[in-house]
Amino acid sequence: MGLEMIGLLVHTPTLDLLMNCSWAELATGMTAGSFRDQRPEQDHQLTNSFAIDAEAELLDWMDEQDVGEDDSVRDALLSCQDGEEGLLLLMKWASPGQWEVWEGRAFLYLEEALRSEVGDIHELYTQQIWNKVHANLKGIAAEEYADRVVLNWMGRRKALGESIDEKDDPKIVPTFQAHSRASKSLVYAVNRAADEEDLEWVLGREHLEATKWGYGEWNLSAYLHSS
Repeated sequence: MGLEMIGLLVHTPTLDLLMNCSWAELATGMTAGSFRDQRPEQDHQLTNSFAIDAEAELLDWMDEQDVGEDDSVRDALLSCQDGEEGLLLLMKWASPGQWEVWEGRAFLYLEEALRSEVGDIHELYTQQIWNKVHANLKGIAAEEYADRVVLNWMGRRKALGESIDEKDDPKIVPTFQAHSRASKSLVYAVNRAADEEDLEWVLGREHLEATKWGYGEWNLSAYLHSS
């Protein structure tokens, strides 16, 4: 199905904690796992990463950098050629979870949230679109939105002359279930971001360079150079 769109929830107090460590403190703490009690509780309604995997990925990246051990992580990232990549790894460690969906399916979910069409794949990642998505999904019942998405999907299949009978296509039921889960999860994630002032929504895509993750002040380059 292609690449995945990712809405990463970032717990800002945890990110600040890591950013204000020295480079040596961060490396030592991640190696020993001593930061784990500071990590936000993982939300099992979202996609999660194991702490040990997030630590290993971050440490592998740190091993490739040439910075002073006494430098703050914030300053060290600014001195690295790909500091945004390190910042993204820190954000993933400081996240309670993320919403994921195949990029091709994102049109269905966003267009139903917007009640209008999205022009192209690049528009899916714009701040303007997501501001509207957040506004339109705030406070909505997840079941209501999921029902709308499924009806939209079924209507699109009919318009293309494709069957919605599971006897004709054994993938109908699992696809229906996948759309329902992803829709409910999107509503849940968006509302967590809206309701909790310590959480920020950082949007990206699988294999997208870290400089292009996020928008506005939470674009990773903007954030790194303004902090």
